[in-house]
Amino acid sequence: MLLRRFAVVLAAVAAGLLGPSGESLAKETSRTIFGFVERVIISEEGFSVKAKLDTGAETSSLDARNIKRFKRDGTSMVRFEVLDPDSEEFVTLERPLSRTVRIRQHVGPEDRRPVVKMLLCVGHIAETVDVNLIDRGHFVYPLLIGRSAMRGRIIVDPALTFTSRPLCTKEELAE
Repeated sequence: MLLRRFAVVLAAVAAGLLGPSGESLAKETSRTIFGFVERVIISEEGFSVKAKLDTGAETSSLDARNIKRFKRDGTSMVRFEVLDPDSEEFVTLERPLSRTVRIRQHVGPEDRRPVVKMLLCVGHIAETVDVNLIDRGHFVYPLLIGRSAMRGRIIVDPALTFTSRPLCTKEELAE
């Protein structure tokens, strides 16, 4: 029993829920527990998609097709298509290019992907985060939310799915 308690405390320390001496950090943080799969609203367009909350990935990725970089008034932009799950049609979006990221694959060469800022709404949390664009058509979930988007706000319980629906208002999505 003592060994099990030690293992639970050690896991909580590793997850950032307890400090090194076992004191609760709950008062210092206001993190929300979500499942490893949640419904998420992406951007002010209001698309609701299934997303995998992946603590093994640093960055977030969105399934995007026909990704094209271009310039508008001297600003680097990205035009891409996203599947609207409600209409089952692709919708064209445009965003300023934030940066390009190199992604190391488990197998194969590095991948260079454009990164754009997008508003994501998970439960009551609405945040603008960096999202890299790639064809994720062969994956189950069109959106992967990585650690950098969850840090300090979200705790993932891998035993749970669909714990909350997106609760952001239209005003929050329009900001």
